[in-house]
Amino acid sequence: MEITLTTQNFENEVLKSEKPVLVDFWATWCGPCMRQAPIVEELAAEGYSVGKVDVDQQPALAQQYGVMSIPTLIVFKNGKEDSRVVGLTAKSDLIRLLGE
Repeated sequence: MEITLTTQNFENEVLKSEKPVLVDFWATWCGPCMRQAPIVEELAAEGYSVGKVDVDQQPALAQQYGVMSIPTLIVFKNGKEDSRVVGLTAKSDLIRLLGE
């Protein structure tokens, strides 16, 4: 399932998750983000935990995690950042990072 993340639900949905969570930092005006979106949606449909952060709507979250370029995809495991990729990323690479 894909979840829209905000500063209000980030802790419960990501940091307290028992499963690895892929967090996609993106924006509507970002071309590479729009090309990444179907890949992220596929992972969510396949049962991976996926959250999306619109950097224009949630600038504090983007700043908190040092997001300087988008798309930035961060995998959180056990409440901590485990890995990060910047730019359009293949589905197989994201599955490998999720480690499932």
